Amino acid sequence: MKAGRRTLLWVGAAAAAAGLGTALWQNQRRGAPAGETVAPEIWSLRFARPGGGELAMAALRGRPLLLNFWATWCPPCVREMPEIDRFARQFAANGWQVLGLAVDQEKPVRDFLGRSPVGYPIALAGFDGIALSRQLGNDAGALPFTVAFDAQGRVVHRHSGETRFEVLAGWAKGMPS
Repeated sequence: MKAGRRTLLWVGAAAAAAGLGTALWQNQRRGAPAGETVAPEIWSLRFARPGGGELAMAALRGRPLLLNFWATWCPPCVREMPEIDRFARQFAANGWQVLGLAVDQEKPVRDFLGRSPVGYPIALAGFDGIALSRQLGNDAGALPFTVAFDAQGRVVHRHSGETRFEVLAGWAKGMPS
C-alpha cells in the first residue's frame, strides 16, 4: 500500500474514532445504560490489515464480536493470544467473531504474526487504538483490553488486562449468539 493511502486510512480511522468518542460521551451524559453506550459509528470504522487491504467493521456487524486490543511489545497481550485463538476456534460455530486490533505499527505486527500466527483477523489501529479502547470503556488505557459485543452491537462485557479462555467462554455461554 502506498504511503499516501496508508496515511489517509489512519486519518480516516482517527476521525471516525473521534466521532465515536463524541457519540459515546453524549450517550453517557444522557444516562444510557451500559449495554447501550456504543454508538453506531464504531461500525463505520475501517482499519488497515498487516498483510495488505483493509478490514471494515461493518462486515462484522450483526453477530457477537470479541474485540481485543493488543500490541507486540505487551507481554500479557502476547501471552493471552493463544487463549483468544482457542476461543475463536471453539465459538465460531456459535456465531462468534474475533478481531484483534493491534496498537502498533505494521512491520512489527507483520513480523510477529509471521512467527506466531493466529486464526482470527488482525487489523492495525496504531497508537490511536488506545483512544478507541478508552471510548469503549478502557478508562486506564491499559493493554490488553477485551470487549464483547452482542449481535445488536452493544458492549456487554469488558476486561482490562490478560484474559483466559474460561472467562471468554463464560461470556459467550451467557449470551445468545
